[in-house]
Amino acid sequence: MGYIVAICIYLFALIVYGLIVARKKVKTTDDMIVGGHKIPFIILVGSLLATWCGGGGITGSAGIIFTGGPIVGLIAFSAAPIGIFLLYFIAGRMRKSNKVTVPSVMRARYGKTAGILSALCIMIAYIGVVATQLKAAANVIVLLCTESGIQVSYSTALIACAAVIVIVTVGGGLVSVAYSDAISALIMLGGFAIAIPFLVMAADKAGAVMPAAKASFTGGLSFTTLLGYFVPTIALVLGDQNMMQRFASAKDSKSAKKSNLGMLIGELVVIVLTVAFVAQACRLYDHLDKPANVIFQETIDYLPFLSGAIMICACMAFIVTTADSFLLSAATNLSNDIFAEYIKKDATDKQKMLVLRVTIVVFTIIAVLLTACFPTVLALQLTAYTMYGAAITPAILFALFSKKVTPAAGVAGIIAGGAATILWTVLGTPGGLQCAIVSVPVSILAILVVTAVTKNRSSDHTIDSLYQG
Repeated sequence: MGYIVAICIYLFALIVYGLIVARKKVKTTDDMIVGGHKIPFIILVGSLLATWCGGGGITGSAGIIFTGGPIVGLIAFSAAPIGIFLLYFIAGRMRKSNKVTVPSVMRARYGKTAGILSALCIMIAYIGVVATQLKAAANVIVLLCTESGIQVSYSTALIACAAVIVIVTVGGGLVSVAYSDAISALIMLGGFAIAIPFLVMAADKAGAVMPAAKASFTGGLSFTTLLGYFVPTIALVLGDQNMMQRFASAKDSKSAKKSNLGMLIGELVVIVLTVAFVAQACRLYDHLDKPANVIFQETIDYLPFLSGAIMICACMAFIVTTADSFLLSAATNLSNDIFAEYIKKDATDKQKMLVLRVTIVVFTIIAVLLTACFPTVLALQLTAYTMYGAAITPAILFALFSKKVTPAAGVAGIIAGGAATILWTVLGTPGGLQCAIVSVPVSILAILVVTAVTKNRSSDHTIDSLYQG
């Protein structure tokens, strides 16, 4: 019961904070979307870290560690720091372009069609990511209530979590999300650091040992399965609009690059702590019905209440703030890249703000409905990551770094990557081959082939157009 009270207090505080921020600091859509380009460095680092380490990391990815073992966890988690390191070279370019969304980059580089298609693909992918966070949050609430002898249905927990996320996002936008992210990141790191010694002592006292299968290099998983965990993550992080939006919120290109290095260091610390935390569960539990809940189950069973309350509130914080970030980012695509760009070009700031907030509510409802289509957080996580990584990442990287890729090739890459993801998912991943292993190469190949075919055609859309105005 104590954990439920702790989470309720935390969520209530988050709601109050969001409403206060909305009243005092959010006056324009620029404040809402990029914090007026005034987010301080340390807050930006915390926000980047918390945005990335959300419900997928502490549920879906934690489940991978428990199933395959610590080494498998390190392999799966390594995609993120590799991608974040490469992001260093992207951060400065994105901030220099003065673009706040990926579709705006696509439109400047590849033209109107690419801008519209990329906005649609991002909205689909990000609603999927929001759904992963909602599913994870609802699972946590149900688990904690069950352990406390309280009967709460999954649907009730899901709707309650969705309501909190909507209030915080509609209220404070990036200003609210960024500051609460930074606090969440600090609490999370502290919570893990405090909890691990307790878990190690509990495992040692019980004489528990790591099962041989989970101590192996692959944990009994095939190479293609491991690759299927790795590719979607690195593909998402390299072109993630959430990251791009955070870079755009920095005061200049230098600050954007510094924040990326800070995020890299923070991510490495999170990986080590998460793997160490779940590694003790590999020793303590022979089996779990829901491996995705391993962090929360371990917390309930083995940690002192105060340490456990910090852990659970921090985990819930990561889930909520990640959902807020992806929700805000997806809504920005509709309000900025479709409504203001094509439907009502002379829209006032007040009108854009209204569309943004209404879109947040609508997208949350869609995300709630989407949770019913996937049995686990991990399945939903991989599908959402792949949609983005295949349809968007190859095209955005070529847009920022290649002078040779043509507008037609950029459009072809978006279409090919998105279509391949949908088709492979509908087919049920034939041969057990994860979708990303197929769809990301298809997108890259489409860009290269179409560039070769159309390279002699003239176009006004060049890489230099990104950095004008």
